[in-house]
Amino acid sequence: MCREIALTRRAAGLEALAGEVVACRACEVAGYLTRAHPIRPTLIDDPRLMLIGQAPGALTDRKGYHFAGPAGRFLESWFDQAGFPPGYFREHVYLTSLTRCFPGKSPAGNGDRPPSKAEIALCHRFLERELQLIQPKVVLLVGKMAIDAFLGKHPLTDTVGRVFKIEQRLYVPLPHAELARLRVELGL
Repeated sequence: MCREIALTRRAAGLEALAGEVVACRACEVAGYLTRAHPIRPTLIDDPRLMLIGQAPGALTDRKGYHFAGPAGRFLESWFDQAGFPPGYFREHVYLTSLTRCFPGKSPAGNGDRPPSKAEIALCHRFLERELQLIQPKVVLLVGKMAIDAFLGKHPLTDTVGRVFKIEQRLYVPLPHAELARLRVELGL
């Protein structure tokens, strides 16, 4: 009974947060984006893990859910290869990111533009609330920006493959899924 009440409260809190996220126009007002299109958090009943990435990509922006593109499919394949049941990635992992809007393409033309520290700061309140509401025991940090945000700046070789315990929570740094996918496809 207590668990059901806690889950109901969490669901209500996440639903309220989702409404705030999709209504947010902070980066647009601040001039970082010409059009804010925050990705609505996917509300799952009882997330077992939280996965935090850098920012939504172009395909996520179009489809409206986190990790909608090749990187998401690659992450899903990691879960499958690790022995998780089919569908586990989408059904039991709370997917989120440091920022909620696609920051746009890189001016250099190679990939997406990384969000600025100011953009990350504008979205930080959403991530803090998600962590508070979900209370994950394990957080997967995907890519250098997410790793640095939680563990500080270190070479990836010093963090990926290790587990960090901070305040009763485990943080597991992973390489950026899209870069890992490309390395596998190119045989690097």
